[in-house]
Amino acid sequence: MPWPAALLPLAADTPDPAASVKEAHESVTNAASFIEENWAGWLYLGLKILLILVIAAALRSLVRKSLTKLITRMNRGAEAVEGMALGGLLVNAERRRQRSEAIGSVLRSVASFLILGTASLMVLGALGINLGPLLASAGVAGVAIGFGARNLVTDFLSGVFMILEDQYGVGDKIDAGVASGEVVEVGLRVTKLRGDNGEIWYVRNGEIKRIGNLSQGWATAGVDIQVKPQESLPRIREVVAAIADRMAKETPWDERLWGPVEVLGLVEVLLASMTVRVSAKTMPGQQFAVERELRWRIKEAFDEAGIGIVGGLPPADEEEDAADPSAAVAPPSALANPASPQALATAPIPAPAPAPAGSGSPRITK
Repeated sequence: MPWPAALLPLAADTPDPAASVKEAHESVTNAASFIEENWAGWLYLGLKILLILVIAAALRSLVRKSLTKLITRMNRGAEAVEGMALGGLLVNAERRRQRSEAIGSVLRSVASFLILGTASLMVLGALGINLGPLLASAGVAGVAIGFGARNLVTDFLSGVFMILEDQYGVGDKIDAGVASGEVVEVGLRVTKLRGDNGEIWYVRNGEIKRIGNLSQGWATAGVDIQVKPQESLPRIREVVAAIADRMAKETPWDERLWGPVEVLGLVEVLLASMTVRVSAKTMPGQQFAVERELRWRIKEAFDEAGIGIVGGLPPADEEEDAADPSAAVAPPSALANPASPQALATAPIPAPAPAPAGSGSPRITK
């Protein structure tokens, strides 16, 4: 039966199954040929990238383990020193551990950034990506970020060097110029201090130009005593030496005193007083407590020995001798002189004289 005329165009548009199969066969053949021609290059590229990543991961792990072992060895050295005599006073193991951990964290981060960054650039180069524009753009961006965040970079670098040089640590009392107090936290960008009144200071590391650490090494306690010029200096030295001997044998002053209490001598001689200076080497940060205790003991000992301190109450005999005899005499009065104007002004007015007898009031006559 022949096709209707209306259906002839539709029959013409219907794809030939044989042609479709032929096209699919050609496509598969071309794909297979392409894969067969390039599989060696792809395999080489994949193995190259895999080798780069494996080497980078192995190198990163090796560097991090080496840094960890180095930090552990530093901590062991701090613990060994702490077990020695006065080791706990000279080296703080916890502070040494925190410092080493901070340094190790910075070094591990820098090593990971360098290794992984280099591996990423090598992978991009293996993929055939042109690294010239990328590196140029990264350089320009780095310069722009450096100018825009120069304060941040300065703070970070200053913090790194402060930690590496161990300029101060947690628990130290420092004077940073812009603020002073006890170190609460040491960061790579900001140092946190607690002031004497309890306030918290956040000081950027880049703003610290000079640091005075009051908790390293040793400190000096100094006390100035003002006594009367007639006091015996050998007697004063003897009393202070007795105080120092008793104080050095008592707890906790036997640990806080790192040297003998010495009388350095006279620092000022005046008509009404002379100043004797007493000094002692103490544990860092304990000089103020030692000064207060010395003043307390010196005051009690001087009162018992009868040594007069300028500003205190005079002894009873001196108080009687110093009494002014004229204090009980009243000041002279102007009324004591009868010829003085004040005496004349206070004199009573005399009564008028009486009229003579027989005399009356005048009479008016014409």
